Amino acid sequence: MKSKCHFYCYMNTRKSNNFKTTRQDEIKLVVFDMDGVIIDTISSWKYIHDYFHTSNDHSVDDYLKGKIDDLEFIRRDILLWKENGKLITRDKLAEIVKDVPLMKGSKECIESLKEHNIKTAIVSAGLDVLADIAKDELDIDYVFCNGAKTDEDGYLTGEGILQVQLMYKDKNIFDLSKKLGIPLECIASIGNSCYDIPMFEVSGLGIAFNPDDDCVREAADHIVEEKDLTKILPILF
Repeated sequence: MKSKCHFYCYMNTRKSNNFKTTRQDEIKLVVFDMDGVIIDTISSWKYIHDYFHTSNDHSVDDYLKGKIDDLEFIRRDILLWKENGKLITRDKLAEIVKDVPLMKGSKECIESLKEHNIKTAIVSAGLDVLADIAKDELDIDYVFCNGAKTDEDGYLTGEGILQVQLMYKDKNIFDLSKKLGIPLECIASIGNSCYDIPMFEVSGLGIAFNPDDDCVREAADHIVEEKDLTKILPILF
């Protein structure tokens, strides 16, 4: 589905609070989207669909039209991931995504932020099994992603775990700000799609990283066109 349609549906379903903070102090927390930012893949969900040769186009359409909510969107995706007619295990999910590459410059970027005592977080509607890999490899401080529930044997139950609403990532920014005692104006958000705009709206600094959509370019304070996360460092510092 084209990005313009994404943005059109997004603007017609999201009730914006028209809140925009302004940067007044040094950055103390950097929040990254995952897919296309920390991880070099378009979508962790699509990556799994490609593996199983399945498609969620119909669910995407229903979601953007407001016919289903985030949890139903997740549930529909999970129910497509089967082997021999049976839902797969979480370990199988982790095995499928284990070779998805980190974004170029991600390790150097996170190391530099830590040297400056800046906290890091991932806020993404992507899959938690992939986010956990990124967290461990990069030593990310906080991770908020979505996932799949499992039974006692580790098999997916078909139900989802919702931590991040695709169109309301600003809620996670507010929660982190309150939890860590970091003012919103001291938070930078890094994203690549229109769904990251809510993060930009409430953060002191919004950076569009290798952006997919014109809408995110227009909403950002700065734009990085190159797929190299070290390029955000001069902006932050």
